[in-house]
Amino acid sequence: MLTDISLKYRITLASRSPRRQQLLRELGLEFKISEKDYDESFPGGLAGEEIALYLARSKADHFRESLLPGDMIITADTIVWCNGEILEKPSDRQDAFRMLRLISGSTHEVITGVNILTFTKETTFTDTTKVTFDDLSDEEIIYYIDRFKPYDKAGGYGIQEWIGIAGCSMIEGSYFNVVGLPVQRLYKELKNF
Repeated sequence: MLTDISLKYRITLASRSPRRQQLLRELGLEFKISEKDYDESFPGGLAGEEIALYLARSKADHFRESLLPGDMIITADTIVWCNGEILEKPSDRQDAFRMLRLISGSTHEVITGVNILTFTKETTFTDTTKVTFDDLSDEEIIYYIDRFKPYDKAGGYGIQEWIGIAGCSMIEGSYFNVVGLPVQRLYKELKNF
């Protein structure tokens, strides 16, 4: 059980994502939240998993110098990788529409990079889920964008929202990874600390 981890470490989740926070709570961990602003840029030439790992490690770097024995920092970053292109959080309505049009009728990858950092140990991993959407009409995409405002979500959608329920035809891998945190894999990794 992870109650031992909560007793052994002062855990900080470095994420503003309410979905990540909820999933970590449901895993049974006690933690505090750090809502710092992070630079989410990455060097050119990186692709897929490399981007997610780079971003998760970069977030952890903000804590390295102030880390004390007994501290544990969990950072994560989720990207959507579609036809060799990263789909980040949409900047506006038009960008969200463009992204959803790209994923409509195709399969894309949702990749989360996770970094677990303590005073004496560090582990980094990725989890990849393949997500397939049926063809979505322009009207369905507009309906979703106007009602759910998915501007804080990589790829411009939340799998747990209307568009996932109505349009997602197949998921290969962790559903929770698509929500924002591969909690089953994280659980396994935390048991090693």
